[in-house]
Amino acid sequence: MSKDVQNTVMVCTAVFMILVGAGLAIAAFVMSPTGDISDSVLWVLAQSLIYAGSVFGVKTYVDKKFLELKGR
Repeated sequence: MSKDVQNTVMVCTAVFMILVGAGLAIAAFVMSPTGDISDSVLWVLAQSLIYAGSVFGVKTYVDKKFLELKGR
């Protein structure tokens, strides 16, 4: 798999996870009983944000290291 395809897959999955987590949180907030969000929904939201943050963090770190190695 080329680096461009790998980066695209990483970004797409991270964005998808953010959308799923936010969508579940919004759906749980709107559904009856209104304003009551279950702990499991909050757990899924937290996990999706952690996944997205780690993907973007790792991608940034790896890209920075590649640039450092190319510059030498």
